[in-house]
Amino acid sequence: MRHRMRGRKLGRNASHRKAMFRNMACSLIRSMRIDEDDPNRQKVAGRIITTLPKAKELRPFVEKLVTLGKKAAHHQSRAAEFATSAERNTDEWRTWRESSQWNEWNQAIAPALAYRRKAFAHLRDNKAVDILFNELAERFADRPGGYTRVVQLATVRLGDAGKQALIEFVGDRDRVKKGKRQAPTVVDDEKTTDATDTAPAVDSDEPSEEQAAESTESETESSSGVEATAAADGTESESTESEPTAKSDEEKSDSEEKSSS
Repeated sequence: MRHRMRGRKLGRNASHRKAMFRNMACSLIRSMRIDEDDPNRQKVAGRIITTLPKAKELRPFVEKLVTLGKKAAHHQSRAAEFATSAERNTDEWRTWRESSQWNEWNQAIAPALAYRRKAFAHLRDNKAVDILFNELAERFADRPGGYTRVVQLATVRLGDAGKQALIEFVGDRDRVKKGKRQAPTVVDDEKTTDATDTAPAVDSDEPSEEQAAESTESETESSSGVEATAAADGTESESTESEPTAKSDEEKSDSEEKSSS
């Protein structure tokens, strides 16, 4: 059982892993400064590509170094109050060196110097230490943690098809989504009422299209109603005319019977 066995072995012994993380951390930190004259320079600063397990193990190693730089920045700002702008080995510098102000500066800068030596023991690179304490510490001064991110890549490594990932320092607005939707505009009710009040009035003498259509429909309905009433009157007159003719025929037949008798 692997109880209390934290971390990945990565197929290496302890000294080999330590050297590997040191080289990878130096490469990541040194990538913050891009040489424009280098033909093989990288496109994005502060980013390297490696395998996914190595990137996950490198992340806490680098973030602890950034924390050392942030701790040293506090002591450096406090020691700047007692520092001097005179050049070394000048008369002004010698007087400052022998004064009590130098003792206060020495006590204030001592913790920052200890943090810098500790970071150098991990990296063994003066340029990487300089970038760490001068640039990265100032960049993440207000960030409480999470100085790096690991992004898994879709392409695999040639040869063994190992999963690849990039590890990079987080920045300001470096992962903004494109094409944001705009919020709907809110129309004030007072403005709409004012617009309706100030709108020009339409002349009531000229009928609108809807009114003309309604008038034509009413005319057609009235004409159809007149035709229906006329047809009904004609049928009633025919019925009334047929009734007296029937009565006259019956009277003639009665008179003939009487004459024959």
